[in-house]
Amino acid sequence: MENKAALKLIDKILNDLDKTGINTDALINDIKELRTYALEEQIPLVVKVLRLAYEHIEENDSFLIPMLVDEEDDVEVETENEPVESLKYLIALTKNLNNKINISDLKEYRDLLNQY
Repeated sequence: MENKAALKLIDKILNDLDKTGINTDALINDIKELRTYALEEQIPLVVKVLRLAYEHIEENDSFLIPMLVDEEDDVEVETENEPVESLKYLIALTKNLNNKINISDLKEYRDLLNQY
């Protein structure tokens, strides 16, 4: 995203996730606010993924989408902090939308959230 306020909000969300984990009320409000920036910048993929993410958190009180794993690496991921780490990764992806891998991973998160 280009908006400086959106980038600050992304950093805030990532810091809050590190400190408090998935604290649903504050987290959902922050993701909804971030989504408004994506709407302003007219980035439909990010708008959709953020909406699906906060709806998923509202329904499940957690983020139950597993961390994306690169098939080539085939590394076992520690599952204890997985909801926080997976959500942090998803939010971090929105920072640099010029990266084709980030767009690809956002599409994968969108598909996983739709299937859940």
